[in-house]
Amino acid sequence: MKDGRKLPKLKDLYIGKLDIKRENDLNILLNQEPKPQWIKSHPMVPNARYIPIEVIEFLLTTIFIRWYVEIRVTQVIANSVVLTIRLHYQNPIDGEMRFQDGIGANPMQTAKDAGATDFSQIKSGAVMMAAPAAESYAIKDAAEKIGKLFGKDMNRKDAFGYDSLGNKFDMATPEQMNWIMINKENCAYDEKQMAELDNEIFEGMTDIRANEVIKLIEMNRQEPVNMNRQKDIKKVLDSKLERNEND
Repeated sequence: MKDGRKLPKLKDLYIGKLDIKRENDLNILLNQEPKPQWIKSHPMVPNARYIPIEVIEFLLTTIFIRWYVEIRVTQVIANSVVLTIRLHYQNPIDGEMRFQDGIGANPMQTAKDAGATDFSQIKSGAVMMAAPAAESYAIKDAAEKIGKLFGKDMNRKDAFGYDSLGNKFDMATPEQMNWIMINKENCAYDEKQMAELDNEIFEGMTDIRANEVIKLIEMNRQEPVNMNRQKDIKKVLDSKLERNEND
């Protein structure tokens, strides 16, 4: 990772100074590990961890500002309320609305020793408690798909890192561009290739692309023309031509 490269950091999010200017910056932020204090142990599932809904809502508001939940399907399966939702959020880079779908379920409480599907034994207020809980689970399920910051991969044994995104779209350094400008004239490119290269230089190229161009120039390098040598050759040719005319 290059020194001086400014990437979005969680501490910027904590203190309210988050500044996201590039799509790749956003991807890097969304796939950083969540703050350890946000993570809780599941009370009923051994070795499972989760991020509470209030933290998820805080992150959605802080990063995306505008977001809302669309309830798509509500149904009862066995003794559980099941909700399918669509989480809409505004991309801070281009202002476009994006979405992720999520599903959540929560059982309705029944009287002690009652069967799971004995609806005559459902406690008063069971649906009122189960439905919002199912919605919260569905929101968290959708948010997890946005990135690791929201809990993606949290309970997976194998997970990939996203650090490589950091330099994928870094722009070429002045040193790289200067090298290309100086050495391109000695490259065995035809007019079309040279025009394409000039256009890339004008439009700007990434660090990765600049390295590719440097390698191509080195592979197609020509020896620079020695102007003094050209003058000597011209003198010899002129001398031969003059002798031929005299003969």
